[in-house]
Amino acid sequence: MVTEKVYVILNPYANRWRAGQRKPEILEALTAQGLEIDIVETAGVGHATDLAQAAAQAGDALVVAAGGDGTIGEVVNGLHQASPEGPLGPLGILPLGTANDLVVNLGLPATIQDAASAIRTGRTRRIDLGQVNEWVFANNSAVGLEPVVTIYNIRMTWLRGVIRYLVAALRTIAAEPSWEMNLSWDDGSYDGPVSLVSVGNCPITGGLFRMAPAAEPDDGKLTFVHAYAETKWSMLALLPRAISGEYVEDPRVHQHHTRELRIQCNHPSPLQADGEIRAEGETTFSYRVLPARLDVITA
Repeated sequence: MVTEKVYVILNPYANRWRAGQRKPEILEALTAQGLEIDIVETAGVGHATDLAQAAAQAGDALVVAAGGDGTIGEVVNGLHQASPEGPLGPLGILPLGTANDLVVNLGLPATIQDAASAIRTGRTRRIDLGQVNEWVFANNSAVGLEPVVTIYNIRMTWLRGVIRYLVAALRTIAAEPSWEMNLSWDDGSYDGPVSLVSVGNCPITGGLFRMAPAAEPDDGKLTFVHAYAETKWSMLALLPRAISGEYVEDPRVHQHHTRELRIQCNHPSPLQADGEIRAEGETTFSYRVLPARLDVITA
């Protein structure tokens, strides 16, 4: 499929408000490919979802998410709301975020120029999506420690790039958060103390952490990890191994593949999906995979 008309949803706040400054570069790159462009900037949280839903329902242009993983997540939810069944997309991605985890995981074009060329060609890859409660995600979701890291990360405006995620992780570990949880999945269950539950459609999140190292985005399953570390020092010892993914070799860390996962917490946990906080405090989380749900434009 060769694309001619594109509807670009640009989050100007992505990458600490730098994405909006690249609007002229986006227009130049897409125009150079001979594309007809309609570019709309989002005005706040949830706006990208509304724009994507309306664009998908109109059906006369290819939708392009211009931003980071949170922007992509909102756009994917808009597509999902417009069409609750069957394959979604194709979706083009212009990587303008801090970490661009989905782009890295799928090996998508890393520059605006290369992404524009790929959008013109229209070659796609079909991937699964995950769903937690009412929210759909393309890359990763988590309860427990990981979304607490996300909250710290959002607050630390004085740091930029991947180093911000690392510092946020250190601050969270120092606070020693933990929960009592009941987890049940396709072929197993667990009831006991938990520091983190990370659910991956893809392996990498936060720019450098392989939280679900065995995750594959097109295997029809979600890959999740649950772990408990008794002290901040034992959790700190796991941190560098989470970067490589080798932390799953620790006996306190457990990795599973499943189509569904249900989590019940003894006290509220925040929820993270595609790098954004989607709930400040919930006690029940229902995950499921949406197999072969999204067509993403590739190189």
